Amino acid sequence: MLGALLDDQNQGEEVWANSAYGSESIEWILQILQFLSHIHERAYRNHPLTAKQEEDNREHSQVRAKVEQVFGHWVNEMGGKLMGSIGKQSVKATIGVKNLVYKFKRYGFWEDKNPKAVG
Repeated sequence: MLGALLDDQNQGEEVWANSAYGSESIEWILQILQFLSHIHERAYRNHPLTAKQEEDNREHSQVRAKVEQVFGHWVNEMGGKLMGSIGKQSVKATIGVKNLVYKFKRYGFWEDKNPKAVG
């Protein structure tokens, strides 16, 4: 599945994924396509992760958690990932509106938490 996502239309130069996508062949492909890999490493029986690998995984998780929070909000509260739009411009507009609504909801959350700190 990862190969279908990586094409010349991708604007990013980095790949973020969990350890299920970690293998030597995938790392090799990412290197050839000039993508920077941020794939989690996994421990194996009798081969625990080094302190450096654990720290790298922690950094990757912090970034992924911020992104996954938005998608989780989309799925649980804003109708899911499916778009009922036809055409690229319409889908872009729908995504933009969903992101705007998400940001307004986050602003409201932080304003309720501490009204003096926001605004």
